[in-house]
Amino acid sequence: MKDNNDEIAKLYNKLIVQIKSYHPSSDFRMVRKAYEVAKEAHKNQFRKSGEPFFIHPLNVALILAELKLDKETIIAAILHDVVEDTEITTEYLEREFGAEVAFLVDGVTKLANLQMTVAHECLSKEALKQESFRKLIMAMSEDIRVIIIKLADRLHNMRTMEFQKPERQVAISKETMDIYCPIAKRLGISIVQTELQDLSMQYIYPEAYRNIRMKIEETEPDRRIFVNRMSAEIYAGLTEADIGAKVEYALKHYFSIYRKMINKGKTLNEIYDSYALKVIVDSVRDCYVALGVLHDLYKPVPGRFKDFIALPKVNMYQSLHTTLVAPDGTLFEVQIKTKEMHEVATYGILAHWKYGMPGKDIKTVSNSQKEKAEWLSQILEWQQEIRDTDEFIDLVKQDFNLFSETIYCFSPKGDAKSLPKGSTAIDFAYAIHSDIGDHATKCIINGKVSPMETVLNNGDQVEIVTDEKREGPVAEWIHFVKTGTAKNKLRHWMNEKH
Repeated sequence: MKDNNDEIAKLYNKLIVQIKSYHPSSDFRMVRKAYEVAKEAHKNQFRKSGEPFFIHPLNVALILAELKLDKETIIAAILHDVVEDTEITTEYLEREFGAEVAFLVDGVTKLANLQMTVAHECLSKEALKQESFRKLIMAMSEDIRVIIIKLADRLHNMRTMEFQKPERQVAISKETMDIYCPIAKRLGISIVQTELQDLSMQYIYPEAYRNIRMKIEETEPDRRIFVNRMSAEIYAGLTEADIGAKVEYALKHYFSIYRKMINKGKTLNEIYDSYALKVIVDSVRDCYVALGVLHDLYKPVPGRFKDFIALPKVNMYQSLHTTLVAPDGTLFEVQIKTKEMHEVATYGILAHWKYGMPGKDIKTVSNSQKEKAEWLSQILEWQQEIRDTDEFIDLVKQDFNLFSETIYCFSPKGDAKSLPKGSTAIDFAYAIHSDIGDHATKCIINGKVSPMETVLNNGDQVEIVTDEKREGPVAEWIHFVKTGTAKNKLRHWMNEKH
């Protein structure tokens, strides 16, 4: 018992140290109070490992502190299971900790209850998974922090899966891969998303996981020698060009490597971009200057340059990617980004708050980001309009299909639209505005008049010609569109018409 208490006390002290690292002047009395209340409430509860259950919410809070969440979210994480698993009520939490903490705990509790309700409705596995996914998306409409707590909750559960039965390990891992990983990816929180993927892979594809991990560990010494040499050369070249930079080595995650092997039909030995060098500089200008320096130092591989600064990914990721040839013929990837871009690449929407809105708390960020992120607004609109779960999930999964290729097309004014590969001019029109799509008659692609069903290519300039007198879109367009936005608008129009 003493050992358990010691472990709990160490976890709590670690939590406070972590919060102080980014909130040095914080008042920790409410954090301490939450700790005492939850510790007492869970005192007779234990996990399958035999350890006190309270270790779980404390670890969830620690994960959130490592993500630099606000105090209210961390307090809610400490308390996130008390309403569901003990006699404590939401009303008590509001009285003792305030409306904001009570709201967050209530959101997490309702989400858990909704998922349990769905699980007892005798649905098929696929329908169960889809309805659970819908409930998670719905939770975003209230406060993104509810989802962040659930992600941290799932991450700690995945870290401690060894005590579950093998069939449960596989089932939970598949749910994590299908539901939680895409949400983390869409929010841009790659530090959570990639760990969830690797943890899930251990149970879903155990042999592939072991083989990749063993091979990576075997080749790490030689790779380190090469990386250290390239890093020193790059740093010297940038210093000579008067560019202040930090060069970091990043091994790509096991699931990312596995996905490359499957998609490209290659062995691990044939995957040259299993790692990357990250060059972190002070400004956007320095990114492009650094790119020039690197292309002077090493020969770039044609067709392997991507500018995600000018054309960011939908989850806010920005960087310059280039593949270079070392003097010995080895190919290696370099990513060039600013410090801010590096933070956003790691923490996603959470870092966007840090850099974009200093002085505002995360709740303000949650609501503000929700308004600014077109994808989230779109999903919430679908959730209001679509009652059929299969249809809703179909649209959301298309929107969440982050592993598919993306193309960029431009309006005559130079405005870029990011679309999945295979999109048509119809998709482009609806990406601009629903009125444009509804009244489109034809398009002009790279100066040539074309039908709306034309499949677009990366870099196309697209002008949509409209007719305000037109009653509405063509019903057959539904068979040609690729994006969830276009499909939903067309279905909505057809339903109203009939």
